[in-house]
Amino acid sequence: MTERRDELAANLQRVRERIGAACADAGRSPEELTLVVVTKFFPASDVALLADLGVTDVAENRHQEAGEKVASLDPDVRRRLAVHFVGQLQSNKAAAVTRYADVVQSVDRAKIARALDRAADERDHPLEVTVQVDLSGDDAGRGGVRPADLPALVEEVAGLEHLRLRGLMAVAPLGADPAPAFATLAELVESTRRDHPDATWMSAGMSGDLEQAIAAGATHLRVGSAILGSRPAQR
Repeated sequence: MTERRDELAANLQRVRERIGAACADAGRSPEELTLVVVTKFFPASDVALLADLGVTDVAENRHQEAGEKVASLDPDVRRRLAVHFVGQLQSNKAAAVTRYADVVQSVDRAKIARALDRAADERDHPLEVTVQVDLSGDDAGRGGVRPADLPALVEEVAGLEHLRLRGLMAVAPLGADPAPAFATLAELVESTRRDHPDATWMSAGMSGDLEQAIAAGATHLRVGSAILGSRPAQR
């Protein structure tokens, strides 16, 4: 366990150095960003080590794995973490996700938003959400609302009693320069903020493109392999 902790600490330090350098280049402060470590396929023991290393936010994208993993965390570890769900979500799984997630970043349909809202009625505080935007138009299966349909979905989410709209999330198109996509997302975030001042989050950037995301104005980075290493074979 000590060896794994040292590995995670070294990787985390390298990522934080990348963030610091990218922020310096962009004239930003690292304090403006939240690092969300994507822990899918990795055990709860890694999540606990990350919490001990100062990580405050983790993310999962497979519902069954996420629910079991979060439930297995020591209560003290769980209290120190915000758990983000970043995977595609079916409406019939919404109630279960609201029982363990603090944030759902992948809202891309009104049906999902309404299902989350109904389920979040049982919580003692609103569920924080971001709307996922499709920046490619041709990446089947990656999720996201098309930019042309974004305003209507934003209004739907903002009007739901038990959800708190925090901003927008996107994944850069596969095999393309991420900078133009992130610039588009930044414009969409800015237009969303004009009508919804609390929707300040721009969730963009992963292990391979976090520098471009920071340059575009990202507030939340979703980093997995650069910290945890190559993922184990999917079961």
